[in-house]
Amino acid sequence: MPVNSVAIIGGGVAGFTVARQLRSRGFEGEITMVEPQGLPHDRPPLSKGYLLGTQTLEQIQFEPQEWFDENRVKLIEATAVPLGAAAETDGATKTDGTIKTDGAVKANDTVKAAGAASAVRLSNGEAVVADRIVLATGGSARKLPVPGGELEEVLQLRTRTDADLLRESISPGTRVVIVGAGLIGAEAASTLLELGADVTLVEPALPPLVPAVGPVLAEHLHAMHAGHGIDVIHDAPARIDLDGTERVVTLTDGTQVRADQVLVGIGITPNTALAERLGLEVNDGVLVDECQRTSNPAIFAVGDAARIRTAEGELLPRAEHWENAMNSGARAAAAILGQEPSPAESVHAAAWFWSDRHGVHVEGVGSLVAGSENGTQFVHRFNEDGSPQATFLLNPDGTMAGCAAVDGGLTVRAARRIIDQGLVVPPDALADPSVPLRKLARPARKS
Repeated sequence: MPVNSVAIIGGGVAGFTVARQLRSRGFEGEITMVEPQGLPHDRPPLSKGYLLGTQTLEQIQFEPQEWFDENRVKLIEATAVPLGAAAETDGATKTDGTIKTDGAVKANDTVKAAGAASAVRLSNGEAVVADRIVLATGGSARKLPVPGGELEEVLQLRTRTDADLLRESISPGTRVVIVGAGLIGAEAASTLLELGADVTLVEPALPPLVPAVGPVLAEHLHAMHAGHGIDVIHDAPARIDLDGTERVVTLTDGTQVRADQVLVGIGITPNTALAERLGLEVNDGVLVDECQRTSNPAIFAVGDAARIRTAEGELLPRAEHWENAMNSGARAAAAILGQEPSPAESVHAAAWFWSDRHGVHVEGVGSLVAGSENGTQFVHRFNEDGSPQATFLLNPDGTMAGCAAVDGGLTVRAARRIIDQGLVVPPDALADPSVPLRKLARPARKS
């Protein structure tokens, strides 16, 4: 069936990439984007520059309103809700992949009149119909699973509204307890410290982020918190209570920490309610193929909420990083138009992420998850002062599985080439800081 209209539910980097790629790939049909926070904006700055106040909303927006007007992308400031909230689907899917609907949507003949394949209901009562729908619903901040973890007074940092609320509550001397020292928790701790807050970081893992950066870099990065004056507690909350204007965090050992604000950063839960109501397959995310198609060929899913099932049936872990979101959006746009994504956008390309804390920049590529019995080998590169500069994980055959580095963007980019090309590099050369990694990323010439 020809595709004349596409509706994108969600305006994060994945959803916005779908719109941009559709237009850049020559799509002339209708594009509708549904995003409750208005003009799509970049979300990594929410825990960094935007929270700090050094970046404005306009500076973190992907494009101004003029871009949407010029590219004929209709932006609706609303939330897509499960059809059960205002309309029903009978769960049936036609052989051509279109969804049969009844209830409120069918009653006003919206779908039938448009000849569209799919429909979703919005929080404003309207229906959006299109030949193809892309779910870019992202994830919600995970609540702390203890008594009091559900309190409205317990803050999170996932949206611009969250960042605004947190920033408005902070002044010099504000006591903040942050639960979770992963990427978001560490970034928020660094930023709030810079804003003058008195920060306590609660984290049971010692050290956190080992799967992301390896044990040596993880320990080095985590130690920075205490080195900058943050009180680091290696324990877990047992409950959170309110005592007047104070928040009281009781730890598992009985210790009580009093604070003016509590921020929880322990990961996200994929937003799959809409997908489930549409009858799509879900398993810790909306299941998609390597082109981001769901179990209904008229519907695609991208970004943090999507989980790839390979052609061999393997379920890959969900990836919650910025680049994965962008690449998944590009893959979906290509598939909608019957085109191929670029090799760099393939699901088989090495994953890449970055983070900032306490004035240093951290990047990682590939996988640094070492198996206990699979013969992988860590190789570390150190600076002259003994601090770790980079960590590499080598497979049993000598190829590189992953790399992470502190203030080493060139190193990570070279490591990515080594990973993608399947090169074997000597461990002693990787460990030698005098050897530029870019030289090792060049394939050996055949004699």
